[in-house]
Amino acid sequence: MSRLHVRFWLLAGLGILLDGFDFFIIGVANPLIAKEFGAGSAAQGLLSAAAIIGAALGAALLGPLGDRIGRGRIFRVDLWLFVIFSLACAGAWDIWSLIVFRLLLGVAVGLDYPIAASYLAEILPARNRGRWLVGAFSLQAAGILLGAAVGVVILLLLPDIDSWRIMLGFGALPALLIIVLRRKMPESPRWLARNGHEQEACEVGQAMTGQPIRLTRTDRERHVPPPEGLRAFIQPQLFSRPLVRRTVFTAVPWFLMDIATYGVGIFTPTLLAGLALGGTNATFIADDIVSTEGTAALDVFLVIGFLLAILLVDRVGRVPLQLAGFAGMAGALCLLAVSDQLSGGASSHLALVFVGFALFNVLMNMGPNATTFALPAEVFPADVRAAGHGFAAGCGKLGAALGTFFFPVLLADVGESALLYGIAGTSALAFVVTLIFRVEPAGRSIDDLTGEAATALSPRVTPP
Repeated sequence: MSRLHVRFWLLAGLGILLDGFDFFIIGVANPLIAKEFGAGSAAQGLLSAAAIIGAALGAALLGPLGDRIGRGRIFRVDLWLFVIFSLACAGAWDIWSLIVFRLLLGVAVGLDYPIAASYLAEILPARNRGRWLVGAFSLQAAGILLGAAVGVVILLLLPDIDSWRIMLGFGALPALLIIVLRRKMPESPRWLARNGHEQEACEVGQAMTGQPIRLTRTDRERHVPPPEGLRAFIQPQLFSRPLVRRTVFTAVPWFLMDIATYGVGIFTPTLLAGLALGGTNATFIADDIVSTEGTAALDVFLVIGFLLAILLVDRVGRVPLQLAGFAGMAGALCLLAVSDQLSGGASSHLALVFVGFALFNVLMNMGPNATTFALPAEVFPADVRAAGHGFAAGCGKLGAALGTFFFPVLLADVGESALLYGIAGTSALAFVVTLIFRVEPAGRSIDDLTGEAATALSPRVTPP
């Protein structure tokens, strides 16, 4: 890893920080928005899911653009969408205009996922590639902590229902900074080489490593031109015999995980407020402040989970970490469900709630929240890497949308305990799917890992 590697790693990963910020801040803003606009539980769920639905569309449908026009070009434009629609959210005039703006903002967040992952997988050295991929995704936790800090400070300084506008508009500031920093990011050398720009690929590679670069046969080989029209976005290659196992392995666990991650994560302040942490005589704003502070304290365990993932992902492997994480998430959610049933004793109840949330946050980020981001970037061939990662991320965001939309509805209908047991079941199912379809990339080069699948995809055209 040269200094340029580290610089480009950071710039690619910073877009994920915005996802973490948006992930947290909407949970803080939701009670205020619902109060101002008089939104019911269904409207609250749709509002929370809007950005995630947009992210699913951005990742799955627009991710393949990274394979067609390059990773670097999209890096320069996608965050402008985030800036524009963050400011639009701050000026929303009713719940429906806010939902539309949140949907469009989510497109920008979703598009950054497959592009960042593909870019990093193609520039990182094989040694410790998993650690650096997970490290980039761990910037999501930094974004969550930023959202927690912004939410608490704004609520303390401006304890008013309208404060949610400042919270949602604040995201434009870090996005503008990242846009400025990304201006001089080079294109991926692998993408350049496979699209007829061998000389530029060598120059970029040499600048990163400080050594002359010799392109391999795999680097030079190019597939026939990609499909046009709708087929360019659907990417049927992902469901061909060489790749369907990898598609299921990367997409289904991510889908199931995000049901729990976003459902529980976004509504953690709501769950904590339901435990009467603010006291029987607390005001509405005071409840939101206290539950936000409690959530921020629990978010420290998200950082601990990512640190464990960075430490273990190349030593233990992606699949063992993912399996352990899903098993731990299911256990932690069951513990939270039990704590709800034992709510008669205040001290023991709060202790179980704290332990349950802490375990959930640690094991989620130590395992599947980190590995589901890294795996698609490693197991798909270069020609469909962004498309494969985009499809998996889109499935994940679809699960997140379902989790956030139905969570408040089911919370009101069946209660906390039954809902938490149900989400624990999705984590258990994700464990089974991971075990059956597993592909372990730890310690293997990108070329070795994807070569067999790439060869079977389609005829190749080798430039003279």
